[in-house]
Amino acid sequence: MAPWSTPVTLAGKLVELIPMNMSHKDDLLLAASDGKLWNLWYTSVPSAKTINQYIETALGQYESKSAIPFVIRNKNTGQIVGSTRFMNMDLKHKRLEIGYTWYAKSAQRTGINTECKYLLLQYAFESMGAIAVEFRTHFHNHPSRNAILRLGAKQDGILRNHKLDAQGNLRDTVVFSILDSEWKTVKAGLEFKMDRNS
Repeated sequence: MAPWSTPVTLAGKLVELIPMNMSHKDDLLLAASDGKLWNLWYTSVPSAKTINQYIETALGQYESKSAIPFVIRNKNTGQIVGSTRFMNMDLKHKRLEIGYTWYAKSAQRTGINTECKYLLLQYAFESMGAIAVEFRTHFHNHPSRNAILRLGAKQDGILRNHKLDAQGNLRDTVVFSILDSEWKTVKAGLEFKMDRNS
């Protein structure tokens, strides 16, 4: 049960995923400023106006044992380059989602996302004993949809009019998942990509 409620640091060759806390505020804002990511209307990236609420919400989810939020540190530069989290964690049914993932523009297409997802999936399946890991994204976020497919996830479907965004727009949410029975093959594919890019 501990892996479902205990903060953990996950480390690879390129990145460290470190449990988020309020002291990461300035570093997260700096990372989000690289590309002014909050201007992408279909994402949930914090700005100077929303950063406090963003972190407080993440930490509140951790306190309720429904999430484990991380900041992503580039091991080569020491800089925080983004954020991600385990969320919607359901210990009873051994399911969780990986979400709220974003990267500074300079960290995109560098292999960082592949390694982050590898570390998270490996921990979810091999330490937490998850039977399914979900990914959800905005219908219009095609870069995210393509990145999720490249991981080896399969599309489960589209939730039409799933929610209202901050501007009051209706959002269709695309749902993907990887099952525990698929993890061995997905893992081999991710390791091949990481070895090829290293």
